[in-house]
Amino acid sequence: MTSLLLYLAAALAEIAGCFTFWAWWRLDRSMAWLLPGLASLALFAWLLSLVDSDYAGRAYAAYGGIYIVSSLLWLWLIEHRAPDRWDMLGAGICLVGAGVILFGPRGS
Repeated sequence: MTSLLLYLAAALAEIAGCFTFWAWWRLDRSMAWLLPGLASLALFAWLLSLVDSDYAGRAYAAYGGIYIVSSLLWLWLIEHRAPDRWDMLGAGICLVGAGVILFGPRGS
């Protein structure tokens, strides 16, 4: 459960941080938006490093599914655009993949 909360917090930090760059570049916002964005991206990296995993690559791969679902929630809640059925299908496939990575049996 702790890993899931860390993944969700990391996703929020990463998406918010990336959105500040999007807003600056694509929405013509002030460069001042980049400062909290950089802080948010640093927070993302720190949160992801707290996930209990023996290998960084495996933690990052499993995080990918959470990130995709969180991005679609951002699309819906912040950008006011509902994900379509293809978004939902793709997110479901990614969550299954993340589950296989996280919970697959490992040899010793």
